[in-house]
Amino acid sequence: MVLKIYQKYLIKEFSLIVSKITFVFLILGLIMGLLEEINFFSDFEVEYFYPIYLVLLNVPSLIYEIFPFIFLLSSQFLFLKLLESGELNTFKNSGLDNLKILKLIMSLSLIMGFFIIIIFYNLSAMMKFEYLDIKKNFTKDNKYLATITENGLWIKDEINDQINFINARGFTINTLKEVDIIQLNKDFEFQNNIKAETVNIQKNNWNLTDVKIIDKNNNIETTNTMDFLSNFNYEEINNLFSNLASLTIWNLFELKKNYISINYSTTEIDYHFQRIVAYPFLITIITALSAILMLNLNFQKPKLFFMVIGILLSVIIYYINFFFGTMGKNEKIPLLVSIWTPIITLSIISLIGIVRINEK
Repeated sequence: MVLKIYQKYLIKEFSLIVSKITFVFLILGLIMGLLEEINFFSDFEVEYFYPIYLVLLNVPSLIYEIFPFIFLLSSQFLFLKLLESGELNTFKNSGLDNLKILKLIMSLSLIMGFFIIIIFYNLSAMMKFEYLDIKKNFTKDNKYLATITENGLWIKDEINDQINFINARGFTINTLKEVDIIQLNKDFEFQNNIKAETVNIQKNNWNLTDVKIIDKNNNIETTNTMDFLSNFNYEEINNLFSNLASLTIWNLFELKKNYISINYSTTEIDYHFQRIVAYPFLITIITALSAILMLNLNFQKPKLFFMVIGILLSVIIYYINFFFGTMGKNEKIPLLVSIWTPIITLSIISLIGIVRINEK
């Protein structure tokens, strides 16, 4: 497809504005992140580049989260520039109406949105994973690890000079199923192997049922119930798997398969994945709403006024998404409804606005 001169110009201008605003937020993110990391490492003796390196790893995921706001501001500043320079009137006099301009900007936003989720998101997720992997080595929780694989839930837990390696074939709310616990001393010498059919992990003091204990001399003891002290409970284990922003799209599919294998809820993963799928459309609708708002306002007002309007609009959209998202994650409404209802609602509002701006 051969682009017309006005199309090339608008694409160049919009892309340039998006790049400039992204750069501004990148600098702000680097400054705030650096201050946070310096404060975190104040109690550790590390090389000077550590905080800088960690900030560089973490800031792309921050930029990903605020891209909708970046596109909203970009749309505002584009139309503000077109009107202040008189170019909007020039376009109209040449037979180019507002609708054609808006369709071009929306199409460009959609394409950029797909680029963001296919390329930028996956790169930022890999960097976020590296960030968390390095950061955990400097936290007091680095010896308490948990992961889910195709072989079930695995936990490494150190308590009272004892190292416990725990494997559960099933994981549901407050309960582990078919549990195998290998106990070692601090010198990694085998002590006991504890097997239990079910384990209640609602509190840190676990309750094991149908227990078989095999000691280092292969002596076997059975008991109906047994208490077991751990650094973990259900809530803490559940929170370990909540940072899905550090997983690429293909990692999310793999994790979902592992969750299903142990009957663990995939609601969080499904919600996160649906958000990724909806991301380009959200950016496109936000761009359209911002443009419609600008074309219905008095451009004689100062730029600060438009920035405030943009911030207010972003806050409203954020809380609408947050409300529906919370309902979806708590399974009060279907996930598809929680993700797409705000987008469809905003799309209807945009269509109403498009009819009005084309008359201007």
